[in-house]
Amino acid sequence: MNKHHTHIETDHLKGVFNKLRPELRQAVAAKGYTEPSPIQEEAIPHLLKGCDLLGSAQTGTGKTAAFALPLLQKLSHDNKRPERGTPKALILAPTRELAAQIGDNIKAYSRFLRVSHSVIFGGVNQNPQIKALNRGVDILVATPGRLLDLMNQGYINLSKIEVFILDEVDRMLDMGFIHDIKKVIAKIPAERQTLFFSATLPPKIMTLANSLVKNPVMIEIAPEQPTVERIDQRVMFVDDNDKDTLLKNILEDSELSKVIIFTQMKHVANRVVDRLAAAGIVSAAIHGNKSQTARVKALNGFKQGRIRILVATDVASRGIDVDNISHVINYDMPMEAETYVHRIGRTARAGADGTSISFCCAEDRAYLKAIDRLLDVPVPVDINHALHSDRAQNSTMLAPKNFGRGRAGGGRPQGRSRSGGRPGGNYRQNNRSDGNRDSRSGDGNRQSGNNHDHRSGRAQNSGYRRSK
Repeated sequence: MNKHHTHIETDHLKGVFNKLRPELRQAVAAKGYTEPSPIQEEAIPHLLKGCDLLGSAQTGTGKTAAFALPLLQKLSHDNKRPERGTPKALILAPTRELAAQIGDNIKAYSRFLRVSHSVIFGGVNQNPQIKALNRGVDILVATPGRLLDLMNQGYINLSKIEVFILDEVDRMLDMGFIHDIKKVIAKIPAERQTLFFSATLPPKIMTLANSLVKNPVMIEIAPEQPTVERIDQRVMFVDDNDKDTLLKNILEDSELSKVIIFTQMKHVANRVVDRLAAAGIVSAAIHGNKSQTARVKALNGFKQGRIRILVATDVASRGIDVDNISHVINYDMPMEAETYVHRIGRTARAGADGTSISFCCAEDRAYLKAIDRLLDVPVPVDINHALHSDRAQNSTMLAPKNFGRGRAGGGRPQGRSRSGGRPGGNYRQNNRSDGNRDSRSGDGNRQSGNNHDHRSGRAQNSGYRRSK
């Protein structure tokens, strides 16, 4: 039985959207969509048939609708109420923000259906989540840590999972969730539909995929390259200990109306906020060590324009979709060239223009070279600033094996750790990435650490069916 609703015209919908049941078409139309994105057009027909899927697609390509709409169509045919704590579908996401965003999309798409869902993640009180589970939910969206926590407490039973979806698997592995994922897999039925999404598909990702999917359709959506067309890119060579001064000088320009600043480590994000505050510039940080309340407050303030500057780590920023970002500033160069594209793509959306500014010190010169190779064109250099560093520009240093370890100044740990070790000795464990995991709740932001498991099979599978 469908929820009562006012009819919404759907004649304008195109392509694969017309394969959906009327209630889903109306929900899609209500969202303002007309034409499916490439991943939606390719994936939805296969998923409606019940195929497993291995997808390579980044955030922003429309993949949530690509898996949520077929999932809702499948579950809408089952009129049986879900049992207490026993969902029919499970979606795993690496961070709280991404899990919440997936939940918001499912809510919108299911508005005219009697299909229930709930979102669980750490960093917040578990009692409301337990109450929702006890009422019974068809679809459970979760971060791995809180999911296992509630499973261990007996509140979640995965024995009747029909559809298992892993989103942004590359980020989950980077955050050290491989063992948690395997614990979850051990509790779900072998007979299921499995969807596996990752921005990239290196061998360690394929190894995990081989153990999960069966004769999957393989869909690869090349990420949009927004870097040349509408984004004014530039890199500024600067000594590490001059970054804060350069940042304050840049932010004095009123044209920087909505700015997201990326750092590699959580403590650096905090320090940037503190030093900007000392200069009379208001900003907010978002990373894995922040409480969920603080993260939501910072993000809402940024979205609504109360806060002009958001300082974020890459992991915490996954799932953040904010319009009208005028500038992206890479306070730290990303360790992976693909991350650069992801970062600067936060600006120049919906046909708007945007600007990206990257700070590059001598130690990070190798990262910039990798970005130039990926883009096939060097990022334009801006030497017209008072803090230009020839040393950084001409550096031939290799990329640091462990970001931030033993590097003084400019936001890198200085001084000795509590154990008396050399700089960075204990920092690597606690601050290397945006990966803090709450010991009780598992907030979906877990310490990175090379925990990838390479034992479960070969890294390639010639049996995949590529979608045409």
